[in-house]
Amino acid sequence: MVDFSIYLLYRAGTAVVGIIPLRLLFRIGSALGLIAWIVLANYRALALRNVAIAFANEKSRREQRRLVRRHFQRLGANILCSVKMTAMPLAQISRYVEVSELEPAETERRERRSAVVVLSHIGNWEALAQLLPTMFADVKTATIYQRLGNRWIDAHIRRQRSRAGLQLFDRSKGFGAPSAFLRSGGGIGVLSDQHAGDQGLWTPFFGRLASSTTLPALLAKRTGASMLSASIRTVGVARWQLSFTPRIDKPEDTVQSLTAKANAAIEQQVRASPEDWFWVHNRWKTPNPNFLLTRYKRGVYLPPDFPAEKLQPFRILVRATNWLGDNVISVPAICAIKRGRPDAHVTIAARQKLAAVWKLVPEVDDVIALPGKSLRAAAQTLRKSAPFDVAVVLPNSFRSALEVWLAGVPRRIGFRGHRRAAWLNQIVPDRRGVRPVEHQVHHYLYLVNRLGGSGDADLRVAAATAVPQSRVKIGLCPGAEYGPAKCWLPERFAETAAIVSAAREVEWVLFGTTSDGEIGERIGKALGNNCTNLIGQTTLDELIEHLRTCTALLTNDTGTMHLATLLGVPVVAVFGSTEPRLTGPLGRGNRVIRHHVECSPCFLRECPIDFRCMHAVTSAEVADALLQTLNGIPRLRPE
Repeated sequence: MVDFSIYLLYRAGTAVVGIIPLRLLFRIGSALGLIAWIVLANYRALALRNVAIAFANEKSRREQRRLVRRHFQRLGANILCSVKMTAMPLAQISRYVEVSELEPAETERRERRSAVVVLSHIGNWEALAQLLPTMFADVKTATIYQRLGNRWIDAHIRRQRSRAGLQLFDRSKGFGAPSAFLRSGGGIGVLSDQHAGDQGLWTPFFGRLASSTTLPALLAKRTGASMLSASIRTVGVARWQLSFTPRIDKPEDTVQSLTAKANAAIEQQVRASPEDWFWVHNRWKTPNPNFLLTRYKRGVYLPPDFPAEKLQPFRILVRATNWLGDNVISVPAICAIKRGRPDAHVTIAARQKLAAVWKLVPEVDDVIALPGKSLRAAAQTLRKSAPFDVAVVLPNSFRSALEVWLAGVPRRIGFRGHRRAAWLNQIVPDRRGVRPVEHQVHHYLYLVNRLGGSGDADLRVAAATAVPQSRVKIGLCPGAEYGPAKCWLPERFAETAAIVSAAREVEWVLFGTTSDGEIGERIGKALGNNCTNLIGQTTLDELIEHLRTCTALLTNDTGTMHLATLLGVPVVAVFGSTEPRLTGPLGRGNRVIRHHVECSPCFLRECPIDFRCMHAVTSAEVADALLQTLNGIPRLRPE
């Protein structure tokens, strides 16, 4: 009943429109469009966003706003006029439409070739359905039609469109009938400028990847039909101009290349009359949930003359974790995000003291160092950067989600976390706790997988280490920021260093934070002149430079351990309260020493009993592991 009532209102409206002269109706529609531009803020914002994508480097912001206003006026005028023209006598319609560049279509008719005509929502596109059958009376014409939800309005529009002989094929019934129609010598028009969703081919439109329908190309390749495009643009008050492009297909074309050519033809038509195109449609919609494109059915296609560097960037903000080790563990996931689409521009937002880590990762395009404790300052810092299309929030904290929400990023993705669902609009279910124990790296890779990407747990080594033959330099990290339960006994670090020094000529360098100062002094005193104590004396940038020169690193389960693996420095790590299967060093050539006791892993910051897990690890076995690591490293001759 509701649908029928809407149908009656629709028919009453079309009856009123039908009695108003066309030129006056055009002006009324233009005025209504101006009102819509003022009132419909969401559509105005969408149109501005689309125009900015298409003309960011060609038109000023003021010109873009003016274009959007004129578009609303033009759209209102064309919609009202198209309603009237569906009921006008066919002979009258041609008085208002000037035919230009008809030769391409005439050529196909003379050659008696079937044709697929690429159409777009430019100008008074509804008039094409009325005009084409009368212009080519000796050729069967048809169009692919998507059924409307209201069956009475749908039936009425179908009758009006087919009154001149235009045949309509329902898209939902497949494309067997349209293919047979083309093989019999007919011509089919296909609207091809809208977002095609998950089934589309991702190919450039105005330099930005857009999901594009492959239907015209599929029909042309399947039936041998030629392929050209047509548009009907506005040239005055209630005046339009119809034109065709020359044939755009060649024998060597594929479905992918033809789809790209169709986009290029539509883009050329839009540039010729930008106010006429349907800017209030979300043509460059960010796909949901898989904004990464590696697993889409038709994938991505770039024409040979369109390298990936020419694409407008799809800007991805990744809010990094708040711990050094977790930052390194998430690197494979970031690399997978970068590989997820050719236009990916990856920006990492990290705490100021951790930002230097991401400068080591070539897949990262930009790094934003977030200021200290101020939430407002962090959000403002993000807002000052280029607008982002999506934000991936790796930490589970409330604040990290709030930061990207305050920064105005339209798509915000992350695990549910701590009461932060309101600030995210794409929640990824957390699978931890329901699967066998696996490394934390897979936690982040799972997130990428849920976004449409794929990756592996291999850590991309940022730099290689040159090892002199006569002398080795070993880093030693005896502390741990998490707490003393992760720290092996200081005297055993010293004993291990003494054993290794007896077998090899070694220079030792101590790393750590100021809280490790006492431990460092004890170890440094035991090692004597062969030791340089840098504990509490390095920034992260300086730590990176010192680690680069190390042959190996002896350490507890620390962030420095993970940083060394990123730099390609082999690690010997002693584990106690934590679990190496969860947070062990990534990459090859690393060794973990750990004795599993009945209470491990406890994940406590301090041992409440006798610290048996660490007491069980002997100096001799750690020294042996370190010597095996050194013996396995190719050594260079001294210069």
